[in-house]
Amino acid sequence: MQTPLSWQGFGQWAFLIAAFCFLMLTGWRWERRRNAQEGSARAELGAFIVSGAWALVVAGTGYATLVAQVFESFRTFAWLSLAFVLFSRDGRHTSVAPIRPVMAALIFVETLQFILLMLNVRYGGNAAAQAMIFQISMLFRLLVATGALVLVHNLYAGAMAQQRVALRWSCIAMATVWGYDLNLYTIAYLARTLPVELEAMRGVAQIGVALLLAIGAVRGRSALRFSPSRAVAFQSLSLLVIGAYMILMVGAAQSLTWLGGDAGQLAQLGFVFVTSVLVLAILPSGRLRGWMKVMLAKHFFQHRYDYRSEWLRFTRTIGRGGTHAPSLHERVVQAVADITDSSAGLLLCQGENGEMVLSARWQWPTADVPAEALSIDRVDFFEKRGFIVDLDELRAGVNHQGEDVAVPQWLVEEHSAWALVPLLHFDRLVGLVVLGRPQVARKLDWEDFDLLRVVGMQLASYLAEHAGQSALLEASRFEEFNRRMAFVMHDIKNLASQLSLLSRNAEKHAENPAFRADMLITLRNSADKLNALLARLSRYGGNAAERVEDIDASEVIRAVANRYNAPGQLQVHVTHDAPCRVLANREVLEQVVLHLVQNAIDASAEGMAVFLQCNVDGLYGTIEVIDTGCGMSAEFIRNRLFRPFVSTKQGGFGIGAYEAREMVRAMRGKLEVESREGLGSRFTVRLPLAATQGLISSIEGESTPMGKRWHDE
Repeated sequence: MQTPLSWQGFGQWAFLIAAFCFLMLTGWRWERRRNAQEGSARAELGAFIVSGAWALVVAGTGYATLVAQVFESFRTFAWLSLAFVLFSRDGRHTSVAPIRPVMAALIFVETLQFILLMLNVRYGGNAAAQAMIFQISMLFRLLVATGALVLVHNLYAGAMAQQRVALRWSCIAMATVWGYDLNLYTIAYLARTLPVELEAMRGVAQIGVALLLAIGAVRGRSALRFSPSRAVAFQSLSLLVIGAYMILMVGAAQSLTWLGGDAGQLAQLGFVFVTSVLVLAILPSGRLRGWMKVMLAKHFFQHRYDYRSEWLRFTRTIGRGGTHAPSLHERVVQAVADITDSSAGLLLCQGENGEMVLSARWQWPTADVPAEALSIDRVDFFEKRGFIVDLDELRAGVNHQGEDVAVPQWLVEEHSAWALVPLLHFDRLVGLVVLGRPQVARKLDWEDFDLLRVVGMQLASYLAEHAGQSALLEASRFEEFNRRMAFVMHDIKNLASQLSLLSRNAEKHAENPAFRADMLITLRNSADKLNALLARLSRYGGNAAERVEDIDASEVIRAVANRYNAPGQLQVHVTHDAPCRVLANREVLEQVVLHLVQNAIDASAEGMAVFLQCNVDGLYGTIEVIDTGCGMSAEFIRNRLFRPFVSTKQGGFGIGAYEAREMVRAMRGKLEVESREGLGSRFTVRLPLAATQGLISSIEGESTPMGKRWHDE
């Protein structure tokens, strides 16, 4: 008997403290009622006064007395009136039709409690009748609590953003009142009696309600913004799921014990085993986590993104440094992909001729991107419109602004691609980010487009600044290189002059005819080589490939192969050497091919072959140098391969690839490269066919020798 008495005493003190809190809150609000709206102030004061009086009656007489039951009904009427007044603050009591009927139904059901109280007095000596009246009373209170909670939910969820700030604490307080009542009356209805412990703890809940209302009033309502972070909300939702799972486990285990005997034990073991396997398989799933995040953002938050945390993460990703940090281009892709929870991404940047080429990959090694990812004629669409393309819509046939013509076919066929985000810097397309499909795919909305557009402009400025700094660094290195080359050329020129003088003197004074002949040949060859070196070093000053002629590219590749192939050992294989007449300088072209072949040999394992072939491709002849070596990444090709003074070789000058490309350009050609890490590389020298000389002359209105005009351009 000690336990009920102790709980009863605890409950009396709890309700007494609750009554004191409500009365203090009433006095405080009375002093400040002029600062609030008149209707809501009266409703709040009424709810506080009635709640305090009810708590005081329960503390003095107990819950089961007639007067306590009457005051509880009055308390319900007061809180329902407050809810209706809060609905009327933004006019929803007139625009939301179901509010009035629901409110009237709840008041009617609560009014029936008075009839039940009179019946309880009338049949006080009949235990069966009192039990039935108790069950009906609990059922009616359950209906009122449930309906009131629905009203509170609609009151908060349907309010405008500005109104939610003012309604937040009142809604939390009312949800606490009826939420506790719902649980109390549910247990009382099932147990056919009111639990003494829960009734005593009800006083503590009322104290909490008063404190919530006091906090809301002190904070000024409009200044307080209760907004849990995404991380907290996600963890709370995870805990809710785990709690639901634990309840399911307990309920299922309790149900299985009813089987009894060995069958019950086997069923329990089987249930535990199956559910454990499901939990281990499902809970770590990234797809499940992604689904929970999407549902959380959709139903619990006004905006999809927490912009503060997104910006902080964006800044950390872009600003990451260190020797092991990925390149800027990879970080750009990751920064955009993190926003939409995309699993992978690509970055396309402008190539030498204005087309878009692959610049970086992020967690997407399988994407098959052609050498020209986006042709130059398609770039204009993204520069003018800045349109973010939802590729799923495009595949479904939706065409908003003509993007079906601008998006390349390889991107449409790559079903892992999800969205295309342009990076614009002062109306100039700096790059395009291709986002991979997230684990939980969804339709992009206006908030996604706005955030991606702003982030794209920010990233474009970073890329433009990086390109400007690289250009300045390259220019400074060229200046230093040219300064040093001036001294080198001067020294070589003096040496060439000395050798030339020596050859002339030997021609006149040598006494031994055999020695004289050998000396003449040696000296002349040395002088020729030194003069050729001077000519090549001076090429960038104004005489680049000034002699172009009709030559056979197949003869060039055979000559290069013969220089590397020793008797009985083939290192360079010519796989196709059909006649291919191109316009080029034979000496320069041979030097280019020699450089590419040597690089291919250096990049290949010992004993691995290098392949040469020449073909006719439209109006061009091509020479291809193919190896199966280590290959190069897209980032290296884009940012380092053709950059002067950047070399991966020990002691290299880093100008070989750059020089080879400039030589080919001087002959009106192109040097293209395709490579995959671990698979090898293919360098293609593309030169105009000799047969197209007349066509090119007629198209461009050429009136000067071709070599001279090309040089001028």
